[in-house]
Amino acid sequence: MRNHLKKLRNEQGWSQAELADRLDVSRQTVIALERGKYDPSLPLAFRIAKVFLLPIEQIFEPDD
Repeated sequence: MRNHLKKLRNEQGWSQAELADRLDVSRQTVIALERGKYDPSLPLAFRIAKVFLLPIEQIFEPDD
């Protein structure tokens, strides 16, 4: 699954550690998410959407 986390995080001016704190996950989790190495659980995807005030579909896209 592709995502726009890095772009969204940078637009907010947040470091990976700041985003991790907002999501209550480790910085390593944020790194893995941004690199596409880890697909979030549904509860985490909803937390991410809430942090960015966007629908999940605007953050995550299925692989072709």
